Amino acid sequence: MNFTPSSIAALIVAASFAAGLNVYATVATLGILARFDWVTLPPGLHALSNPWIIVVSSVLFAVEVFADKIPAFDLVWNAAHTFIRVPVAALLAYQAASQLSPEMKLLAAVGGAAIAAIAHTSKTAARALVTPSPEPISNIALSASEDVAAISLTWFATHHPYFAAGIATAAIVFLILSMRWIATRLKRLFRPPPAPSSPSVR
Repeated sequence: MNFTPSSIAALIVAASFAAGLNVYATVATLGILARFDWVTLPPGLHALSNPWIIVVSSVLFAVEVFADKIPAFDLVWNAAHTFIRVPVAALLAYQAASQLSPEMKLLAAVGGAAIAAIAHTSKTAARALVTPSPEPISNIALSASEDVAAISLTWFATHHPYFAAGIATAAIVFLILSMRWIATRLKRLFRPPPAPSSPSVR
């Protein structure tokens, strides 16, 4: 497809949100789609079709599939990926806007980072809520749904960018509106138990 400034913006919104959920799945999906000529990416993203990038991102995605489903360890994993998902999303957005003006490229990078940060922060908070559950099924189901969402949203971003951007925008609005509720639940969850009262002395 021929990318216009508006379709590039839509692609950036959707891909950045997907990267915030799972950056390796996003990069691998974009690379595979471009490598087999199933889609045409903006010129700045052509490097993603490099076989080495596809292999490395696919291997890291496979690692995350397992690491992200281990209760407690997934919190450490997601915390560490704050320094990977957000910067990579900013880089992808910057490269996707390579045909635009320098000001627009900078705006794209900032926007991509902000969107990825919202998705990543919400994902990490959701994991903190689910991890204390004694059964592992909920944690595995949540992780699997995030993987599927990242891949599906990336695919839609390349085939139907406006539709994908609409989905990502709706998710962003919902997550922003839910932040207060999530913060309240987290405070209750990690609030230390009250100290036992001392017996009264008569």
